[in-house]
Amino acid sequence: MGIIKVSGIRLHGFHGCLAEEARIGGEFIIDVIIDTDFSKAEVSDKLSDTIDYCAVYTIVKAEMAIRSKLIEEVCRRILNKLQASFPEAVFEVSITKLHPPMNGDVESVSVILKS
Repeated sequence: MGIIKVSGIRLHGFHGCLAEEARIGGEFIIDVIIDTDFSKAEVSDKLSDTIDYCAVYTIVKAEMAIRSKLIEEVCRRILNKLQASFPEAVFEVSITKLHPPMNGDVESVSVILKS
């Protein structure tokens, strides 16, 4: 077993409960940790023997393009899509919302889900 980390996927999204968030959007950082067996790829040097992290990025980007009020819901959709696409792996997905609109100086808010 091994770990693949796809870290710091930075995307603009329109997630949030406020009307301004739906109109203006905000910045998000998504991290995906994949626990999988890539021992075959270690020997074969073939992309088909591991999880293609470009495919992971494509899934994350597509799900982030669908507006939601809550990042919890977006995170669940990403996790479900990854798990359906790569059932042999275990995933951890985190979404960080940068500079959330709050009554205070808050750098970020994150949610993390594991399969």
